Amino acid sequence: MKHILDELEQRRAGARLGGGEKRIEAQHKRGKLTARERIELLLDTGSFEEFDSFVQHRCTDFGMEKTKISGDGVVTGWGTVNGRQVFVFAKDFTVFGGSLSEAHAAKITKIQDLALKTRAPIIGLFDAGGARIQEGVAALGGYGEVFKRNVLASGVIPQISVIMGPCAGGDVYSPAMTDFIFMVRDTSYMFVTGPEVVKTVTNETVTSEELGGAKVHTTRSSVADGAYDNDVECLLQMRRLIDFLPENNQSGAPSWPSFDDGERIDASLDTLVPDNPNKPYDMKELIGKVVDEGDFFEIQEAFARNIVTGFGRVEGRTVGIVANQPMVLAGVLDADASRKAARFVRFCDAFEIPILTFVDVPGFLPGTAQEYGGLIKHGAKLLFAYSEATVPLVTVITRKAFGGAYDVMASKHIGGDVNYAWPTAQIAVMGAKGAVEIIFRADIDDPEKIAARTKEYEQRFLSPFVAAERGYIDEVITPRSTRKRIARALAMLASKRIEAPMKKHDNLPL
Repeated sequence: MKHILDELEQRRAGARLGGGEKRIEAQHKRGKLTARERIELLLDTGSFEEFDSFVQHRCTDFGMEKTKISGDGVVTGWGTVNGRQVFVFAKDFTVFGGSLSEAHAAKITKIQDLALKTRAPIIGLFDAGGARIQEGVAALGGYGEVFKRNVLASGVIPQISVIMGPCAGGDVYSPAMTDFIFMVRDTSYMFVTGPEVVKTVTNETVTSEELGGAKVHTTRSSVADGAYDNDVECLLQMRRLIDFLPENNQSGAPSWPSFDDGERIDASLDTLVPDNPNKPYDMKELIGKVVDEGDFFEIQEAFARNIVTGFGRVEGRTVGIVANQPMVLAGVLDADASRKAARFVRFCDAFEIPILTFVDVPGFLPGTAQEYGGLIKHGAKLLFAYSEATVPLVTVITRKAFGGAYDVMASKHIGGDVNYAWPTAQIAVMGAKGAVEIIFRADIDDPEKIAARTKEYEQRFLSPFVAAERGYIDEVITPRSTRKRIARALAMLASKRIEAPMKKHDNLPL
């Protein structure tokens, strides 16, 4: 028996070594951790249970039968993050560059199937060069099997993709169908076709970083939801994100012990909004003072910064937060902001996470660039997302809520459950100046009349009380009591249930 156990240990040691010491050393020289080192950091100590460590490819073309390495370029299994079960696969760049073969894909799909059966989140750590060319269509078939499972799991279990090295060709589409994508600055990149192909086809000379680096995908394409400076920081932040997410679409938002009083009053909020309606203020300051212990995990921080999305907790339970940001473009809604917020709202609704919305929006951004870029359809995405949401919706209007943007931002009319306004709220079709110049066009050359009309319009419409008189605002609240009122509203809405009409699925304006 001893010799059998010794052989088992030797085989395990060989599998753990991946592509060997030289390739591990080369990985470290690039500033990257190995697949197993990454899993060790991501999961609770000693919790990882590995599957299929002895799997090898079955390719016999191009001399591949002479080179076989246990694990075949991907490490798979399950473990826990702060005691909560998660499944994980990590591409091993030291083995065939992490390229996907038929056997490699089968390891991933096995983990995907188990995650779906047990209703637990799945995290993919990507560091690979795409499909294994020597296997041809077998590798492409493997990709298809992975993609299909991404779609089946969508809206059922959280799926997170972490790009920690190259991610090219077919490899990019699996992350693209998951809920969140995060990258590591300077060492990771994503693109469908690499710089060499781009140069051949379009004659463009571009580096991997310029084509698909973390900066590109977090600030311009919006493919990635965030980026971190190195592997260690990235994986620790993933542990933090998992703490905010439910296990599945039926388990409900997770709850953690909180040392922050739900009845807490913050007098500093009374002076957050400036007297000058055109002066900006930082909406993140309000978010930090409302959520438990100021802990806010922002999603897509570097993209469409005129709207803020992310996760916080109120009385220990996760909430999704959407907020206009007056510091950037006065908080206006544009095509990018609408897409960003719509996707976030749909994620929260799919996983039964209540949504808290802070509104300070002067309207939709005008101009040919926006109209040509499909602002109408992109704005409709956010309207659609809020309107179809069945989770608790709590809205607080802090200042401006003008035009159609008032309706779109979780107003009472499209399903808001509890809608509050601060005394500084201004709810109207548009700002006073623009409104008066349209209504009293005949007096446009008389500054005194226009000034008087403007003051009249401000007194009549630029306050929360007209909306409150009609019941569109449930209560005008003092800013200092915002956390208390939100906490009580969320507690009251905890048992909310909505029965939607029977349908196969909606037709979101994509």
